[in-house]
Parts: sequence; structure tokens; C-alpha cells
Amino acid sequence: MKTKITSFLTAAVLSVLALANSSFAEAESGFYDKDHIRGFVSFGTDFRIMHDDFQSYVNHLAFVKGGHTVSTDEGDVFYSGGKMKYKTFDDYYLGLHAIFGAQYKQFQTWIDMNFMPTQISERPSNTYKAYAEDGSSMKFPLYDVKWYSYGADWMFGWKLFGENTFINLIPAVGFGFNLINIHFASNFEVTDLSGGETYNFRNRYYSAMATTVNSELEGRLEFDHLALGVYVGYRFVRYNELSVEGKELVNTEYIGDDTDNNGDTFFLGLRLTWIFHSDWQTKQENKL
Repeated sequence: MKTKITSFLTAAVLSVLALANSSFAEAESGFYDKDHIRGFVSFGTDFRIMHDDFQSYVNHLAFVKGGHTVSTDEGDVFYSGGKMKYKTFDDYYLGLHAIFGAQYKQFQTWIDMNFMPTQISERPSNTYKAYAEDGSSMKFPLYDVKWYSYGADWMFGWKLFGENTFINLIPAVGFGFNLINIHFASNFEVTDLSGGETYNFRNRYYSAMATTVNSELEGRLEFDHLALGVYVGYRFVRYNELSVEGKELVNTEYIGDDTDNNGDTFFLGLRLTWIFHSDWQTKQENKL
């Protein structure tokens, strides 16, 4: 899957570069006038519904449970088991966006930087009890289980009803990256996939990178500089394997070169856009 996505993104980048080179070449012969380029900034928020596999991925990974090795005078003792009653994460969250782009006639391109509030499953207690093979027990610390993600997409859109119409529809597609960050429940011991070496989670976030393909359709009302839009879309996300202390996490089913660590979301949101005048428009205003 990752090979296919990488090939797709490579082809997309090469296509964009080829188009850009062609456009610059034609600009010399009057294909476009840079004085008509308009910049814009947008801020938006949306309601994101997670694909079932995405919710399963987050809950399976975030609540992974390991054991603890304690060194004693008699040797190492391994403790495991015990109950940790965390609340699992919901299948939706709020997305936040900052957009910076440019428009030439009906064509638009922009960078969409996305964020989200941290999702938190509070610890049920400060510690939990794990057990050794001989039945003895020991308490170990618990932390809030948390996750959040952020990323960016390079988008390309087209204003279907004209450059400056009051009502418009803007389909768009793009590609980018995303980073998911997870804080685990305790200092669990995990095992290295390749060498069998053991190591422990720490009280910190661990991350996995993803490639993304994003598509959306915006319905917009445009008032000269200011525009109000409602948009709907789907974002295709596939995460790499999670790296913990430089090693692959092996306590989950989400391992291996061909894994599909699904991060797909369907979204519906509201966007406010400020569109700057082009140099040509500014010159016309100065003549008045």
C-alpha cells in the first residue's frame, strides 16, 4: 500500500512540476498576467468522522498493554495483567485549519495546515496493580492516554461558476502528510521486532507519519474581499508503523511492511476567507 501511495504522490508532483514549467514558458507569450494573481487566507473548522478502521487503529494502539520487569536481588521479575479502566476514544473530533493560497482567474492553489484538539482518556487512578507468576503484585504508575494529529495538504481547486461570482462551487484535490502522536497508559515494556531487545515506554508522546490524499467540495458566497464557505470532503490517510524509542512497536496487530494503518476521515466544515486584491485591481482603484 505504501509503495502505491508513494508512486501516486511522485507522479502527482512530477505532473505539477511539468504543468508549472509549461505555464511559466507560456507566460512569456502572454498566457497569464501575474498582475491578476490574488492571494487569500482562510480559517476554518470542521466536524471529522473517523473511518471505522481509523477508530479501531487509534483505540487498539493507544491502549496497548505490556508488562514491567523489575530487578531484584534474586533476579528479574516480570509483572503483567491487572485492570486499567480507561474510556475508549470516540469516532469523531474537531478539525481546525489555517489556509494560505493564491488564485488566478478560476484556478486556486493553497496549503491547508490542519490541527486538532488533544483527545484525552483520563487515567482511572494514579497507579494500577500488576502480577508476577508467583502471585505477588506491585503497583505501577498510570498516565492519561492521549492522542492528536496535525499535518498539511497542498490543494488545487477550480471555481466552477466563474472568477468573481457571488455564488460558487469549488471542487479541489490535493496531497500532503499527517503526523499522529500518542501518549500511552504506563511505562510498559515492549520487545523489538527484529532483535528481541526489550525497552520501555516513557512519559511522552510517540509519533507516526502518514501520506495523505485530500478531496473536498466547497460551496461559497463571495463578497469582494470576504467569502463564507461550507465544505464537505474525504481525506485518505495511511500511517507508517509507530516507532517507540527508535524501534517498531510489536504489541499490536498494526505491524509489517504491508500494514494499512487507516487514518481516513469524512468531514463537514465552515470556512471564512479573506481575498486580497490583485495588483491590477489595486492599480484600477488608484486611478479613481
